[in-house]
Amino acid sequence: MEALPNIHLLGMLTMTFTLVYRKKALIPIYVYVVLNGLYAGFNMWWIPYLYIWTILWGITMLLPQKMAPRVGVFVYTTVCALYGLAFGTLYAPAQAIMFGFGFKQTIAWIIAGFPFDLVHAAGNLVAGLLIIPLKELLIKLSKQINIL
Repeated sequence: MEALPNIHLLGMLTMTFTLVYRKKALIPIYVYVVLNGLYAGFNMWWIPYLYIWTILWGITMLLPQKMAPRVGVFVYTTVCALYGLAFGTLYAPAQAIMFGFGFKQTIAWIIAGFPFDLVHAAGNLVAGLLIIPLKELLIKLSKQINIL
């Protein structure tokens, strides 16, 4: 989905894997991070990926494990969308350190990227609608092959 800036399935996949596999979800998250670095290059943009997906994993780990689907669809899509909205802000500390930004420069960087964060939030909102059906499918498949 490279043609659509900041629209991807990563937030949805991160949340789905975390809801199903809990701590083990860190494995596909970091496989993705390493593969992304291998594919696109280990450059400065990649460094925040070392922590940024773990934040969404941690937030998802804090959500109640047993949630009614009607509630879950609202909670999961909201968390996924808010994470997309906050992506630039979460990315900013690494940028500030790497480029020596002061507080005002960091805030300016966050504001300049906010339109992209809005697109990211919208994409995550739509993708977040897939979390519950994919979670149920993944649980079913995992039970069939004795992973869970």
